[in-house]
Amino acid sequence: MKKETINDLTTEKTELKREIGAFGGVSIIAGIMIGSGIFYLGAYVLQRVGMNSGLALLCWIIGGVISLFGGLAYAEMGAAMPQSGGRVVYLNEAYHPIVGFMNGFVDWLIAGPGSVAALALALMGVFQPIFHLSDFGCKIAAVVLIFGITAYNMVGVKLASMVQNVSMIAKMVPVAIILLAALFIGHVTPDLSFGSASVYAAENNTSVFSMIALAVVASLWAYEGWTNLNPVAEEMKNPGRDLPRALIIGIASITVLYALFNFAIYKVLPHDQVVSLIENDDLYLGTTVAKTLFGGAGGGLILATQLIAIFGSLNGMIIAFPRYYYEMAVDGHFFKNHAHLSKKYAVPQNALISQAVISIILVLLRDLDQLTSLVVFAGMVYN
Repeated sequence: MKKETINDLTTEKTELKREIGAFGGVSIIAGIMIGSGIFYLGAYVLQRVGMNSGLALLCWIIGGVISLFGGLAYAEMGAAMPQSGGRVVYLNEAYHPIVGFMNGFVDWLIAGPGSVAALALALMGVFQPIFHLSDFGCKIAAVVLIFGITAYNMVGVKLASMVQNVSMIAKMVPVAIILLAALFIGHVTPDLSFGSASVYAAENNTSVFSMIALAVVASLWAYEGWTNLNPVAEEMKNPGRDLPRALIIGIASITVLYALFNFAIYKVLPHDQVVSLIENDDLYLGTTVAKTLFGGAGGGLILATQLIAIFGSLNGMIIAFPRYYYEMAVDGHFFKNHAHLSKKYAVPQNALISQAVISIILVLLRDLDQLTSLVVFAGMVYN
């Protein structure tokens, strides 16, 4: 669908380029969803089910099924309305444009730039002890990172999508190495029965259902991000076909990955050791597994995975979020210059620039903990 946009040099119609295929869509989803949380969120799930391994795995599967149901709904809406903007478009249609605008405005001012700023600081935080960077040095490095990723996103979604594809594959290599090694080398036979869960529930005056509900909420943190494909629906080669495929394949594959990865943890670490680690606030069970299997090299694998995972998530967000602001402007509900598409590259450059500027300001004014709290609060209001 063509949209009238204002161009600096001409007033002819400029369209978003359809450069993203089904694999590119899966890469965007997986790039945002699969982060360092895969190595520690399993501990939170276990805590909430009274350390019952079988129930924890069930909760991971339930969380994936819930996300898949949401993905199916988004797939239908995205195929029916293949426009940039995703959630903003759907809120406009379902309720009123003011609802979509309010959601999009919070995304533009807080949620989008806040997430970008937080991830940039988190990535530099990994390098901080290695290069002995000061806190201010980390902030400057984060600013440079945001500027750099935004710069190549401004020269076309094809390049940004290619970077996302490469980072997703690169991230999966160390995860796959750890997973396969754990499954085939691990000698522990995990107890997956649910018996201890009812005992724990009785001792703590709760119910197994309540334990499952709380644990599923914890697992859903790891599934966050699948909603960020729909904003680029208009840039997919065949959104009616590729968007549903990418959502279904992406969410289903990640559900299998999370369940298998947590099962692999139980194959390597005896249950008593898992309980001891969590009680001592050592929540990175996946990291312990990697070090158990590969020694010092395992630490290197984890470091590489974290760096690539955070980078992929950051790149995916910089691709997706500006499409919200662009769509609002096209509909006449936001700053007119945000409806501008560059003539040469057909990307919403002004939306990308404004997001980068706000992100950089937030990096300079806030630390990682403050940014995380800010983004979580914004998410609670509209999600």
